[in-house]
Amino acid sequence: MVSFIKASVLIFCLFLVACANQNKASESLYDDVGGQPVMIKITDNFIQEISFNRTIYQYFAKTNIDRFREKFIEYLCVSTGGPCQYTGDTMLKVHQGQKITEADFNTTVDLLVAAMKDAGLTYPQQNRVLEVLAKTRREMLYQ
Repeated sequence: MVSFIKASVLIFCLFLVACANQNKASESLYDDVGGQPVMIKITDNFIQEISFNRTIYQYFAKTNIDRFREKFIEYLCVSTGGPCQYTGDTMLKVHQGQKITEADFNTTVDLLVAAMKDAGLTYPQQNRVLEVLAKTRREMLYQ
């Protein structure tokens, strides 16, 4: 009888763990990292990182930073599975004519990683965000 009770408790615990993992798996990356407040924090940190980097800042020198901030928040939100709608231009159109080199692209990624770290994202969360954003890499380089 004691073995039956122990087995029943063990099965019940496994069931609870499985249910908890199912809810976690269905959570979007947007929700996992903290939603809109974190999207805003990442963006503000990213803008600050860009402002301190002379090489990368040259790409943003004539940019309307308020518009960039608004559109980047939207883009992050949509890309990570959030409830937003991206109303900006395509990545190709945004980066056309800038002739961004691979080195400058990689530096910008490093700045974004620093911004995400400062916003409190864990390394796995940062990697998931980068994985989603990497899909548009070709649209940004050498355009």
